[in-house]
Amino acid sequence: MHAEQPIAVFDSGLGGLTVVAEMIAALPNEKILYFGDTARCPYGDRTPQEVLEFSLQIADFLLEQQVKLLVVACNTATAVALPDLIERSPIPVIGVIQPGARAAVNRANARRKRIGVIGTAVTIASGAYADAIHSFDPDVDVVSLACPRFVPLVESGRCDGPEVEQVVRESLMPLLMYDIDALILGCTHYPLLAGPIGRVAGPEVQLISSAAETAKEVFRVLDEKKLFRTEETLPRHCFYTTGNGVRMRVALEGWLGLHREELDLRIVEPELLHVRS
Repeated sequence: MHAEQPIAVFDSGLGGLTVVAEMIAALPNEKILYFGDTARCPYGDRTPQEVLEFSLQIADFLLEQQVKLLVVACNTATAVALPDLIERSPIPVIGVIQPGARAAVNRANARRKRIGVIGTAVTIASGAYADAIHSFDPDVDVVSLACPRFVPLVESGRCDGPEVEQVVRESLMPLLMYDIDALILGCTHYPLLAGPIGRVAGPEVQLISSAAETAKEVFRVLDEKKLFRTEETLPRHCFYTTGNGVRMRVALEGWLGLHREELDLRIVEPELLHVRS
């Protein structure tokens, strides 16, 4: 592990690119290897055992690329697999739940202390966000809601418009009955729906992006470990996908503003991934 090595980031699909965008903004000199498991997305529809197996496979693949830090840019994978990943990894591993939970607690109204959490069914069922929030403040009231219709919207490229806002409104209705201070976007796909989510939730509800908070945590760990890249040449990021390379390329060009000639995009067959013994 040394400073010039890249940072690895993985997600169930395209949503983790929200974390990459925040990292590029905060750490423009760092090289990033991104892995989007689009062929097996969404993880929220998988069993916890499947999510664990997929996460271990991808982590082992990325560790073989000689990286210095592993970022689990998927709330479902963080909720299910983070302890196993930390135990197996020789390098620091960062998940997206703790940073988001900490930020929400810091911004919650001192009187109401009520935080909403939205995520995939697996993430919400795990109780990981409630546990993380209560580790910072046991008196906070947590209201959680699974929103399984959100990830397919983002993966299909639909992030705004009347139809998307209607889906958001229908999905959030049970949650908005509560007087929440902040709403954690507990899936890295969800910041891409921040426009309609914000309009439906209203201006008094603070949206907490786990993507932005995770980028801050990456900065903190690199600073603590003295692992900032020092090479003066601009980094060339590398992107892996198990699915449709066209969808990944469109997302990279549209969401990250990368030009075609800047993209190092590689296809990985899921069948070739394995967990090392």
